[in-house]
Amino acid sequence: MARFTCCSFLAGKAKNINTLNQSNMIRIPFYQINAFTNRDFGGNPAGVCPLTEWLPTPILQKIALENAVAETAFFIPSTEPGVYDLRWFTPEIEMDLCGHATLATAHVLFHHMGFSGNSIRFNSASGPLTVTKIGDQLVLDFPSRPPVPAVLPDIILEGIGLAPSEVLKARDYVLVYEHEAQIRNLQPNIQLLNQINLDPGGIIVTAPGDEADFVSRFFTPQALIFEDPVTGSAHCSLIPYWSKRLQKTELLANQISARLGRLQCSLQGDRVRIGGNSQTYMEGFIYLNQPSHGITSSH
Repeated sequence: MARFTCCSFLAGKAKNINTLNQSNMIRIPFYQINAFTNRDFGGNPAGVCPLTEWLPTPILQKIALENAVAETAFFIPSTEPGVYDLRWFTPEIEMDLCGHATLATAHVLFHHMGFSGNSIRFNSASGPLTVTKIGDQLVLDFPSRPPVPAVLPDIILEGIGLAPSEVLKARDYVLVYEHEAQIRNLQPNIQLLNQINLDPGGIIVTAPGDEADFVSRFFTPQALIFEDPVTGSAHCSLIPYWSKRLQKTELLANQISARLGRLQCSLQGDRVRIGGNSQTYMEGFIYLNQPSHGITSSH
């Protein structure tokens, strides 16, 4: 496992600054976790910041932009013991749901913060979410979002460059193809697709897999990171679709981005379960000057 402790020099420097009567900085723990992978530089990197209380939303958004990964998760202890309130930010917007950053948050609680139970519950914009530790995997319990037939805008068809056999939509457009090779070989026209805004959604392309039940990729027009490496929330729509089509409730999925992600999937009524591995890449601290932001110290 690749692990690096960032900010060691900066931490020492900040302490020296504090001794020079500049002790008005707050320090936020920061972890970068690769989700849905068990290899270095694989899966989807997520930033995770444990907080003792919420900072102003514009500050959370600026931190996510500065981190420049697909999502940064922030969480605080809930009023209920053992429960946490969770929010997710891309570099541009706050999201309604994020799978890989939820898995990353649970990884931090289990592996870095000493959470002793087997299951963690989060309160979120998408309702209660649970992450359970099963062996070496973490399993998300998320809402199912079955996609329904939809009409594909011409600009998306032109931007993707290959007509799908089926078009559906839930939060995201779901474009279904016949072969994994079609998904691998897609080269979307980013400049063209960046003319549209689908926030908070995106474009899923999917097909039967050669070594998995199905494969997918995920594109987000106008986002800093156009192709998301592994998108847990997209599987809230992919799992019910492929479960019905393949007539099975237990599925193996590969998201075949350059970083590759593997997801163990299950349909449980109106919920989906999404399991995967995770790995710590980096841990350190974020330092902010509180007077310039109107925020209070969290330590």
